[in-house]
Amino acid sequence: MKAAVFKEVGQPLVLESVADPAPEPCELVMKVSFCGICGTDLHATREGLTTACCDQILGHEYVGEIVEVGKEADTSWKIGDRVCAMPFIGCGRCLPCAAGRFFECADKKVSGVDDPGGFAEFVTTGSRETILLPDELDLQSAALVEPLAVGIHAVRVADVKAGSRVMVIGAGPIGLAVALWCRFFGAREVVVSEVTKTRAALAKTMGATAVIHPDLESGAEALLQQFSDVTGGAPDVIFECVGAPGLLQQCIEMAPYGGKIIPVGVCEQPDAIMPFFGLVKELRIQFAIAYTRDDFDTCVAMLGEGRIDVSPMVTDIVSLDDLPNAFEALRMPSHQCKVLAKMS
Repeated sequence: MKAAVFKEVGQPLVLESVADPAPEPCELVMKVSFCGICGTDLHATREGLTTACCDQILGHEYVGEIVEVGKEADTSWKIGDRVCAMPFIGCGRCLPCAAGRFFECADKKVSGVDDPGGFAEFVTTGSRETILLPDELDLQSAALVEPLAVGIHAVRVADVKAGSRVMVIGAGPIGLAVALWCRFFGAREVVVSEVTKTRAALAKTMGATAVIHPDLESGAEALLQQFSDVTGGAPDVIFECVGAPGLLQQCIEMAPYGGKIIPVGVCEQPDAIMPFFGLVKELRIQFAIAYTRDDFDTCVAMLGEGRIDVSPMVTDIVSLDDLPNAFEALRMPSHQCKVLAKMS
């Protein structure tokens, strides 16, 4: 099969012909239709805590059709089933696996990290971690289930209540997914803070009740003032969806007494905070990452029923042949939000 392969830091992905995947007894083989490019994929191709190994096939936001079923997989799976899948393939024997929390499995393997991912014509998935798509859900929309699941998981962790005032820092795919789910669950105010004008405009179509533009030199006080001017008060919950050093401290400074801060953005650099400020306000800081099986199931159901619309997030669709160039282009800020690679 053809795949886009990571070779080394500082070099574009390379198109290669590699062996077709063979499923383990409890796995499936999916013919990939679409695979999204994620910020995590970009992180994996530069020096840092999550740098990928040479010859890794990245990509974990994939959808497609089943073309092979492992001999010990659930017999309900059929060739031709349209599916998406969680990239965490668990052992199937531990308590987290039994509860659908595959990310917590100590013996998991992860597609696109330590197992071949979806930047290829075919990929293996776990039969327990694969979700059948409803007939009414198109594959292009289903390709956004994974980032949607990250967003809904963060909102569930925050326990956003109807009537809440919410600030979302960053209007990338995850920030937009968080904004969407906050509105879905009844937040009264969902204010997105975003520097880029094109992404700020996109936020208004994805659930934001207002958009504010941070002044990078003025800091937390000025941003909080903007929020208060729009909503009439301080945010009950702040979602940090960028992952840049310094933002967590800004969130601590902006949060009111008893407020909640949910860091969702991936920050791989050392960061400094002043705990005293959080202490005297009795803040609650809850990190959120990944998702559960129920998060995935909910996203699929809501998309299938037409209760949410993610089409504005897809700003470009490229072929597998064009994937390396599109991948490199995303290293610099642009109008792009979610870029999908169409494999077939």
